[in-house]
Amino acid sequence: MENKNPIQVAGRLFETLELLAEKGSLGLMEISSNLNLNKSTVHRVLNSLIYMGYARQNEGNGKYEPTFKIVDMSNKIMGKVDVVNIVRPHLRALMEITKETVHFVERDGIDAVYIDKVESFTNGIQMVSRIGSRIPLYCSGVGKAIAAQLSESEVQELWERSSIVRMTPYTITDYKQFKENLEEVRRRGYALDNEENETGVRCIAAGLIDHSGKVRYAFSISAPVNRMDNDRIQELSHYILDAKEQMESELRP
Repeated sequence: MENKNPIQVAGRLFETLELLAEKGSLGLMEISSNLNLNKSTVHRVLNSLIYMGYARQNEGNGKYEPTFKIVDMSNKIMGKVDVVNIVRPHLRALMEITKETVHFVERDGIDAVYIDKVESFTNGIQMVSRIGSRIPLYCSGVGKAIAAQLSESEVQELWERSSIVRMTPYTITDYKQFKENLEEVRRRGYALDNEENETGVRCIAAGLIDHSGKVRYAFSISAPVNRMDNDRIQELSHYILDAKEQMESELRP
């Protein structure tokens, strides 16, 4: 695969759209500065995005913002992902029995991407995660559930390619400790995120072996630490492992 985009204008279009999606609303100079492009180039890119319906210029402040067309495209893509349709009833059942938020992710390189989420509204606390957002594999429950099923060389490559950042005081930033943690995941059958990605939130997760025999997906139960002590983790582990077995039986031919 080439390291440089063979169609430069396509790269600029998507870089601009991704920036607008991340920031929400930006002026011409702000976009130019963020992308390190001159104003005339950015202006042409924005006009193209507007023409195609992916961006618009706010009449009130003159800034540029994304439209919902990209959301519509995302929803169409997600509608074609059969695995979501297969696992969603199990995710919902898991949420209903635990009264906690349940996430479902797919591995994408060194990250996991949220492709489904069943929010629990009974406790009044909503998780900041959203479908389409990414989370590093090295510091998340779902990530470690996937990484635990990789070979030693694949785990090392994952670690070396990741930008190891101490997201919280509890983030594992030592490779030896990371490997030891993965051994625990293999022994237990589930992974834990002990406030490693977000302070105040604990997760319990498991990976799913699909029809190819690989762990491409994972799911988790997330909750504030005051509802996720070790006794609660032990209780939830039974639900996680039962759900894992049920979903894997449907994902395999």
